[in-house]
Parts: sequence; structure tokens; C-alpha cells
Amino acid sequence: MKRHGWSWQQPARRAIERDDGAVELWKKEVWPQVKVRRRPAGPGSSVRTRPASR
Repeated sequence: MKRHGWSWQQPARRAIERDDGAVELWKKEVWPQVKVRRRPAGPGSSVRTRPASR
């Protein structure tokens, strides 16, 4: 990133509106359900490729 002129940035402070209890509840109850819903691994593309022509 540095090579492209980007720098690592961090918020100066935590949002006042943040509800840590709600965040922890979401992590314990909602995130595991979201994480499980991933698609099973399979073929990456439905497009068939042709062998290189000579």
C-alpha cells in the first residue's frame, strides 16, 4: 500500500453511538448464522474455455 501512496489509517476515536452490548450479541448470535450460509466449493466458472488454437 505504501508503494502506491496509501497509508494505514485508524479512527481517532470510537463512535459515541456505539453499543458494545449489541455488538457482542450480534457476534454471538447473528454472525455464526451468516458465516454458515457460504456456498459450497465447486467449479469456479460456468464458461468453458477453448484450448489454444495453433
